[in-house]
Amino acid sequence: MKYATQRVAYPFFIAALVLFLGQVLFGLVAGAIYFWPNFMAEIMPFHIVRMSHTNLLLVWLLIGFFGATYYLLPEEAETEIYSPKLAYIQLAIFVFAGAAALISYQLGIHEGREFLEQPTWIKVLLTISFLMFLFNASMTLKKGRRTAISIVLLMGLWLAAIFWLFSFYNPENLSLDKMYWWYVVHLWVEGVWGLIMASLLAYLLIRMTGVDREIIEKWLYVIVGLVLFSGLLGTGHHYYWIGTPGYWKPIGNFFSVLEVLPLFTMVAFAFYMFWRGSRNHPNKAAILWTLGCTVTAFFGAGVWGLMHTLSVVNYYSHGTQITAAHGHLAFYGAYVMLNLAIMAYALPHLRGKQPYNQIMSMWSFWLMTSGMVFMTITLTFAGIIQTHMQRVIGNQYMATQEHLQLFFAMRLGAGVVVCIGALLYVYAMLGPVREQLPAKPAHGAVGTTE
Repeated sequence: MKYATQRVAYPFFIAALVLFLGQVLFGLVAGAIYFWPNFMAEIMPFHIVRMSHTNLLLVWLLIGFFGATYYLLPEEAETEIYSPKLAYIQLAIFVFAGAAALISYQLGIHEGREFLEQPTWIKVLLTISFLMFLFNASMTLKKGRRTAISIVLLMGLWLAAIFWLFSFYNPENLSLDKMYWWYVVHLWVEGVWGLIMASLLAYLLIRMTGVDREIIEKWLYVIVGLVLFSGLLGTGHHYYWIGTPGYWKPIGNFFSVLEVLPLFTMVAFAFYMFWRGSRNHPNKAAILWTLGCTVTAFFGAGVWGLMHTLSVVNYYSHGTQITAAHGHLAFYGAYVMLNLAIMAYALPHLRGKQPYNQIMSMWSFWLMTSGMVFMTITLTFAGIIQTHMQRVIGNQYMATQEHLQLFFAMRLGAGVVVCIGALLYVYAMLGPVREQLPAKPAHGAVGTTE
């Protein structure tokens, strides 16, 4: 590593991976409850399990973004982190707040708004931690070189913090509540987080392909423009049925379709850069995670989102297992795989062993991705049956659920595979590293071992 303070990212990545395992475990329990409805009913009701699952997802993804920023910013700004001590304090506050929220849910203490269930005092702690991070990162950027990657990344993170402030506003009117609720949920994952994703991908591509920075940054500007143009007004596809004016239907329909464009552009961006690049980078696992991220995000967020984003379809499908299918593959492809890609690239540097455990990391990629894809297809078929039986024919919800048990069993099996893949990834990243042996020359050539 060129800059000593890049090591600040290491505890962030460790914390993120620990919480990642917790999120996967709660997801597995939720899948079991779908198949056995009374499973753990007296100990931990389903809504608490789901709440824990989704909140852990958001917390560990954010911690991963923080760690990725602390890792790449010294290289991009060509200077050390402004205050490593502030970074460690920020991490401690954020992890404490996340753990406190998790414990409060188990005790039945929460605000009840999906994804924003954290009690107010925990929201305050998360906000303080976020602002400490933004101050630290911004001061680092201020004293160093400014690149398109660092500027876009910081812009995405600042906007994420600004839109997070709407989580404190909880109006009594339900329509107004849902309108501002989507300011956080949609404008994060389908808006400003897209800037974070594009900038982190650009960083990885520069480091692993050898393509000129100027070329990659031009692509980055195009993607950022598409994300903001489509994502902001694409919020309209959440406004169809919550009591907002009727003009949101055509706006939501039009801009939601356009949301596929930045996702497709990211796929073309990544594959073109690796095709054009001349550098044969040794970390094949990080390359696999990077390319897989763009493809899976395109299908999960783009194709599966497009399936039910039009109002005439959404009228029947919203809130069914089709929504769950889209949500699982979209989050996994766009942000889970992005974090795992940056960790697969950075952790060998941080641990002083590069590259290592690549085969195990690749196995975890195929296990987790195939498990998530199978889960998505299973939930899609379950959602189609649910939509027809419940929304078209008019059967009762619980009567419809009885016809979906086979799909819930397959979903649970897919969840087990994802869990095994997650354990394998964490072991590959943080477990013992095999000693690298000198390569045997072959026909005068010198190779390297894993």
